[in-house]
Amino acid sequence: MTQSPHPAATAVSLADAQARIGQEVGVSPWLEITQERVNQFAEATGDFQFIHVDEARARKQGPFGGTVAHGFLTLALLTRLGSQGGMLQLKEARALINYGLDAVRFVQPVPVGARIRARFVLESVVSKGPDRVLLTHHCSIEIDGSERPAMVARWLSLAMI
Repeated sequence: MTQSPHPAATAVSLADAQARIGQEVGVSPWLEITQERVNQFAEATGDFQFIHVDEARARKQGPFGGTVAHGFLTLALLTRLGSQGGMLQLKEARALINYGLDAVRFVQPVPVGARIRARFVLESVVSKGPDRVLLTHHCSIEIDGSERPAMVARWLSLAMI
């Protein structure tokens, strides 16, 4: 048996994955969004809009009452949240390739200091040849204490088996 590319993720057989289509397959642990993380993302991307990095100005002039995470930071955290037990993995996979995203929507901003987590529902498992399987997960990033998600997306992963 090969080891899952993400040891904390749930690894199941291909047959078990097909039986779980339409089901929630994982929920990640909570992760706090700190100002330091937001600032590091701003440094990495060059996006220094004041609503993300200037706490005093964001409180006074911003539409959210304080600094908020970049939408793309929230999106980028799917990798971490998925590897911490959210996404389904295939036991047969020797590698899992990020194949892209469909229908990404930023529903509401994530305030700095909030905690987020991701929920994953397996939407499909499709053979793409003798040694490839495309997994599609519906992902939603939740904010602790909020009924609306921060972000929703369909995440496609190509398992090399």
